Amino acid sequence: MNSLQDTWVYLSATPLFHLTMTLVAFQVANFAFEKAGRNPLLNPVLGAVLLLVAMLLLTDTDYGTYFEGAQFVHFLLGPATVALAVPLYRQWHTVRRSAVAILASLIAGSFTAIVTAVATAWFFGGSLPILASLAPKSVTAPVAMAIAEELGGLPSLTAVLVITTGIIGAMFGPGILNLIGVKDWRARGLAMGTASHGIGTARALQVNETAGAFSGLAMGLNALATALLLPVIWGILIGLLGI
Repeated sequence: MNSLQDTWVYLSATPLFHLTMTLVAFQVANFAFEKAGRNPLLNPVLGAVLLLVAMLLLTDTDYGTYFEGAQFVHFLLGPATVALAVPLYRQWHTVRRSAVAILASLIAGSFTAIVTAVATAWFFGGSLPILASLAPKSVTAPVAMAIAEELGGLPSLTAVLVITTGIIGAMFGPGILNLIGVKDWRARGLAMGTASHGIGTARALQVNETAGAFSGLAMGLNALATALLLPVIWGILIGLLGI
């Protein structure tokens, strides 16, 4: 018994253990997702998060210790994002023909995401830091956290909101687009990438390569659009809402 306990203490303090647990959790969640016919309600990112949270709580492991191992997966987010350029390159001729429509939809989507989030939170009594944390929720996490900090928000809260937004978008986005009759893969991809960044883009790539290419493009351009538009919109909203 003591030997087993000693082994657990050793493993729990080893970064490789937490890296392995992260990969195993995602594989288990992805297995359930595939077995369920890729049911969007069984999003593998959400499943992996729930499994890892349960593991950390059961083992009383603090996040800092866990991240020593998980940081290797975190590092791969950069190359994974760059890899999204591959489907975009393959669809470049289509993107060029749709440049005006892409620009218009990105501006409209970015503006809508910011205004609806801030106005809804304000209506329910959210404080200024909460509003600032929520405003960039549809942008990829590193950019959103930097923007939120500049506005006086809480970067850690923004990170949670960004991930939650991405998961919700991946789970319900395709169904909503079907419901309102959006069938063009370009439009579907732009909607997913603008509203739910990387997680939504991963879902779009699973469904259709054209949708994935346009989603990856929207994810990148929305980060730029939000960084440019949000400070202006934020000042206007603060004045209109009287905060």
